[in-house]
Amino acid sequence: MEKKKQRSEVSSTEAVLLGALAPGVNAPTWNTLKLSFLMLGLCLTFMLSIAFTSGQSMLLVHVGFLIVIASSLFVLLNWYVIFMKCFEYLEELIETFT
Repeated sequence: MEKKKQRSEVSSTEAVLLGALAPGVNAPTWNTLKLSFLMLGLCLTFMLSIAFTSGQSMLLVHVGFLIVIASSLFVLLNWYVIFMKCFEYLEELIETFT
């Protein structure tokens, strides 16, 4: 009986993998993306502090460019998730009225 109970529970890794294959965006996948971007932000902050202390202008430009790329990717992913949620809501409305 305990084996059946354990099989019904899905680990967070499996939930993220299943969420990547399923339509839309589920909560475990979105939480993993947020955590990944948080870690990326911490790494880029550390790199920026090293670039400031080294005093090399080219290093500052490269790290600044990486920050621009990461922030634009985060903004685009947020936009995509919001768009997918709106699309799911519209599909539910269409199913309700037809």
